[in-house]
Amino acid sequence: MNDIAFSAPSDRNKQPILERLLRLLPERGRALEIASGTGQHVAWFAAHLPHWQWQPTDVDVRMLPSIDARASEARLLNVQPARVLDVLQQSWPLDDAQYALVYCANMLHIAPPACSRALMQGAARHLAPDGLLVTYGPYLEDEVLTTPSNLAFDASLRARNPAWGLRRREDLEELARQAGLHLSERHEMPANNLLLVWRPGREQD
Repeated sequence: MNDIAFSAPSDRNKQPILERLLRLLPERGRALEIASGTGQHVAWFAAHLPHWQWQPTDVDVRMLPSIDARASEARLLNVQPARVLDVLQQSWPLDDAQYALVYCANMLHIAPPACSRALMQGAARHLAPDGLLVTYGPYLEDEVLTTPSNLAFDASLRARNPAWGLRRREDLEELARQAGLHLSERHEMPANNLLLVWRPGREQD
């Protein structure tokens, strides 16, 4: 286990996110995780949603062995081998697969702004007609006062890399609209995070 990467925040938030997914998702389906990182989320979700098939991915090839080792250690037969996926690729290497869920946590604020558009466009291409894109993390919102902790976090991110930083929810909504998606649900989560649910089509559909 010592060779498997571990994230304390992922360990803390995996259960609150799972509880929300259990309310959102049908009993079975296919899920694509973007930016799987340590694999803690996909392993936890797969264990508690056993009738779902999960495809973890990450842009960093060095993370793939850790993701696979975690799934193997938990004997999860519903987790596919992790694959390299860069959302900025014009065509994602998924063989035109369609997914009932595309899930992405804690990526957008540690990625260039172009990744926000690319995530929306790629998810729109690979979502089933009634599928969901679920994003999780800290966001800025025009009509919601940003907490001091999130302001400090945003400043620290931009100090590390000027291309990083918390994304405005309203900007994401416009990018989603351009990709053929809309924001259907907004859920407040622990530690000043949000879980956002995006669906294909226009809001009035």
